[in-house]
Amino acid sequence: MKCIVAGREAATAAEFAELALGTPIELWLGVEGETDAERAARLDAARDILADPEYRDLPDDLVRLAARVIEDHADLFNVVPLARPAGRRPARQGVAA
Repeated sequence: MKCIVAGREAATAAEFAELALGTPIELWLGVEGETDAERAARLDAARDILADPEYRDLPDDLVRLAARVIEDHADLFNVVPLARPAGRRPARQGVAA
């Protein structure tokens, strides 16, 4: 199955996420072994991107993307649907002690 985002084919899951978000994944997740100075610079760059009007919806887009990935691969995340309660409990009345 091909994963095409913005007209480009993604070869890996990381590349798919990068194409979908428009930014490198490492910018948001960091890299193993980064120094405190590198982390501070990365987070500063991320704040600058989020301040840009073009990316103002990025946090919402990221949450939607993560939810879609979890839903599509629920077996990998051991996700089970929760049963909805049959009815609502009646509201308690009275004064709390």
